[in-house]
Amino acid sequence: MAVKWFSEAGVEVVTLTVDVGQGADEAELRERAVAAGASRHVHVDARREFVERFVWPAVRANALYEGKYPLSSALSRPLIVEKLVEVAREVGADAVAHGCTAKGNDQVRFDLTAAALAPELKVLAPVRVWSWTREEEVRYAEERGIPVPRAHRRYSIDQNLWGRSVEGSELEDPWTGPSPEAFEWTVDPERAPDEPLEITLGFEGGVPTSLNGEEMAPEDLVTRLNELAGAHGVGRIDHVESRVVGFKSREVYECPAAVTILEAHLDLEKLVLTKEELRFKSLADGEWTRLVYEGLWASPLRESLEEFIASLDRPVSGEVRLRLYKGSVAVVGRRAERQSYSLEVASYDEGWYPTDEQARGFISAWGLPTWLARGARG
Repeated sequence: MAVKWFSEAGVEVVTLTVDVGQGADEAELRERAVAAGASRHVHVDARREFVERFVWPAVRANALYEGKYPLSSALSRPLIVEKLVEVAREVGADAVAHGCTAKGNDQVRFDLTAAALAPELKVLAPVRVWSWTREEEVRYAEERGIPVPRAHRRYSIDQNLWGRSVEGSELEDPWTGPSPEAFEWTVDPERAPDEPLEITLGFEGGVPTSLNGEEMAPEDLVTRLNELAGAHGVGRIDHVESRVVGFKSREVYECPAAVTILEAHLDLEKLVLTKEELRFKSLADGEWTRLVYEGLWASPLRESLEEFIASLDRPVSGEVRLRLYKGSVAVVGRRAERQSYSLEVASYDEGWYPTDEQARGFISAWGLPTWLARGARG
């Protein structure tokens, strides 16, 4: 619609699609862009780059915004802007445009990243100018012969390899349960297979590299895990979210691979890292996640935190065994090349055991500040 709007105003438009795993047909997109008035269409396959440069750092950071959202859409935006700026400079454009509304988070992510990477380019947002409702947008498209997928008539949908987000329609009422029509990647947990599925994820340096013992390309591993976990109802997220722009929104997500991988990664970290490392890393993880969600990917702090998180995760290599069953994912086994866990120390049956004297000495030293404080207060 924006392409048609610009072309009717006499503006030359070069369109760009960045494939981050949304499943769109390249030929169809090119045909639609040209039919709407674009002088040229550029397609970039960035699936592997998306996983390696954006998704894997999110895994290392255990990135769940407000404890639930795996940042699926938020992670794709800075990569899309990078490619947008590259193409704009290549064709000699004086501006870039996006389709974000004035109420969403994505406008912040697009505008801020574009300004950081290419301050010489204007950023245009026609949807912010229109202030149309979804029904008005559909009507505008239909009047000009622009086909609108049926799913997008009812909901606002965004998807990539890391997840699928759905909002709008009945979902705007937080009391109303989502319609079965909202879901595509996950089966209803109640209708998932009666037999659980066990899988094994192999990790190196904090990121998954193999599934059930098979080494896989990053984008293939995520895709396959989306299929396996989604078939068992894993990955549905219903979340009231605090947006960057100041209000809350109800969001429904499908993130089968993300939910599964993050559960496995956090568990493996607990086996490998020390108590102090885990405690401090959780602070860095939370701040990294907030910066990405709020559109501050270009922030120097995000870059520094990412380096710190990656350094802590270097020894996080091993395997995690998980059970997928009717919407749940549970870790049932884990082993690592380097562990902070020691069976000899932890076992109650044999091995190391402190003496009564050692135990009393530890408890006395550990409790001293508490005893002194209570004594000082009478």
